[in-house]
Amino acid sequence: MKSTGEVMGLDKDFPRAFAKSQLASGTALPKGGTVFISVKNSDKAAMITLGQELAGLGFDLVATRGTAEALNAAGVTTEFVKKVREGRPHIVDVMISGGIDLVFNKTEGATAIADSFTLRQTALYHRIPYYTTVAGCRAVVAAISALNTGSLDVAPLQSYFKSSF
Repeated sequence: MKSTGEVMGLDKDFPRAFAKSQLASGTALPKGGTVFISVKNSDKAAMITLGQELAGLGFDLVATRGTAEALNAAGVTTEFVKKVREGRPHIVDVMISGGIDLVFNKTEGATAIADSFTLRQTALYHRIPYYTTVAGCRAVVAAISALNTGSLDVAPLQSYFKSSF
């Protein structure tokens, strides 16, 4: 099950509508800064494309070892950061110090899922947007790109629907 909460965003295209839904849910999407990426092997190819887009938008990227290696091998400059269980300083330390503005984290396996608990908790406490699906990551990158190209407009609900009356 996937959910953005009890909010809705309407606009002329999906990226702007998604941006509005995130804002309505209290999630402030960053227009720049640093993105932390840590995903399972089967999602690394998707993150390469998203990493390229994020870098093109001016974001810096940090990632755990395997994800950083995949991104760097594809030509996407990415700095390595330790997982919590790998010693300090680790990603949660970086998050607490204000060094992360957006998180893409998709894990598998009991150890990785247990490690991601601290990540989720820290992101929630520090109000860092946190996405756990490839579809969600794609949506947020599209939304940030849309936000960087202009403002969100407010229009009457009726303007989004063609009347057949």
